[in-house]
Amino acid sequence: MDEFEHVLTMEAPELMQGLRRLGDVKAPASLLPAVLMRVGLGDAYWRLETVIGPVFIAYNAHGISALMRADDAAEFERAFRLRFNRPVYPVLQPPADLVRAVRQHLSGERTRLHFDLRGVSAFERAVLLKALEIPRGQVRPYAWIAREIGHPKAGRAVGTALGHNPIPLLIPCHRVVRSDGHIGNYSLGGSPVKRALLRAEGVDPDALEALARAGIRYYGSETTHIFCFPTCAHARRINDRHRVLFRTEKEAIQAGYRPCMVCRPMTA
Repeated sequence: MDEFEHVLTMEAPELMQGLRRLGDVKAPASLLPAVLMRVGLGDAYWRLETVIGPVFIAYNAHGISALMRADDAAEFERAFRLRFNRPVYPVLQPPADLVRAVRQHLSGERTRLHFDLRGVSAFERAVLLKALEIPRGQVRPYAWIAREIGHPKAGRAVGTALGHNPIPLLIPCHRVVRSDGHIGNYSLGGSPVKRALLRAEGVDPDALEALARAGIRYYGSETTHIFCFPTCAHARRINDRHRVLFRTEKEAIQAGYRPCMVCRPMTA
């Protein structure tokens, strides 16, 4: 019995029995991978060129399950099996609608991508889904995600969850920075890759680091008396003459400013 038959026998015995009842009928080599994919016990993958170079994307009946960088397909397959403990198969032509949706998603268009997050905890799932809400070209701190998902003291745990994101780039953990404002690390290639991704989306990582060193966390508008995260679309429209810099939420509130209802620098 080969590896894939063993997996199917253990995880879907009735399906395996049905296949065995085919007797001497010679099934195509692609049958078992297709069956495993359909029942979520195996994945297919393809290689995609991105702004940070080639990545490998795996998917199954539940949605996209993994995105990794690797030197070649063999390295990706080994890493995938080690992490997810199930087989993965290359495909020459992934579904055209899936490829199109991935490209649109990476370009910032609204798409309906489905993700397979079966292997993460409820907390990790909440963190990853919240990261998906951060618009292209903007960043949020770990503390923001922690507060948004109802765990305001779990900033460190948020960072750990994002570090184990199985689908980086598509679930944009590169848009989450340290709570002190510094860029921080990135699971898909470290800080240099994170900075390259942010720069490609129109964010100036050097400017963010400068604000972090100065302790500036928020921009306020003298005309609206609203304060935002610096990369918020509304903050970017504040001209230099009317921009007020704040170090803390408390400082902004005491100055008579209210939080932006779009980027939500603090809860109501």
